[in-house]
Amino acid sequence: MTLVTATGLTKRFGAVEAVHDLDFQVAPGITAFLGPNGAGKTTTLRILLGLIHPTAGTATIDGKPYAALAHPRRTVGAVLEATGFHPGRTARQHLLVLTTGAGLPAARVGEVLDQVGLADAADRRVGGFSLGMRQRLGLAGALLGDPGVLILDEPANGLDPAGMAWLRGLLRQLADDGRTVLISSHVLAEVAQTVDRAIVISGGRLRYSGPLDGLTADGLEAAFLRLTEEAQR
Repeated sequence: MTLVTATGLTKRFGAVEAVHDLDFQVAPGITAFLGPNGAGKTTTLRILLGLIHPTAGTATIDGKPYAALAHPRRTVGAVLEATGFHPGRTARQHLLVLTTGAGLPAARVGEVLDQVGLADAADRRVGGFSLGMRQRLGLAGALLGDPGVLILDEPANGLDPAGMAWLRGLLRQLADDGRTVLISSHVLAEVAQTVDRAIVISGGRLRYSGPLDGLTADGLEAAFLRLTEEAQR
């Protein structure tokens, strides 16, 4: 069982405290990471992925900081934004570059392109992709190492209703296979249909961590607004 854990996680940028003393654990299944703009979600995800260092506290994946993982892409797949693609490369070429850099088998490229519904666009240049197609390509890259953990920032951004339904099914399948899926999202209606648990932060502070049904008695949106408004008082 692969867990994502934050303990006393704090990050300051000069006089600004973006994250304050966060404690949470993400277990197998789908967990939503929720909060208003500026709540500290992206900072927290970047700390989990070793992109920035915390001021205090620890963030671990499978009991280790990201930098200490022996095979990062086989342990964690992540999409923080649907950018970073060379517009002149095809989807297949982009993924082959990633497999080469990570020491992964090239055969995985065709498998993940099929998994995210891009097999027919494999040899199209990424510069002509829509935002939704770029989201799918980013997810394909995250899946290359067949990781036990997925960390996805706004994965439904740019997807049409059919694409969102497809994503919902894919994430559920991945979770049912025993993976730990952490998704940041502003689409509360979609979250309510998709996730098992939720973490809510506001102003960099933890407001809730637990089963989704602990937030849905009066509706997820009402609970979210109550928690985040209370944090601003």
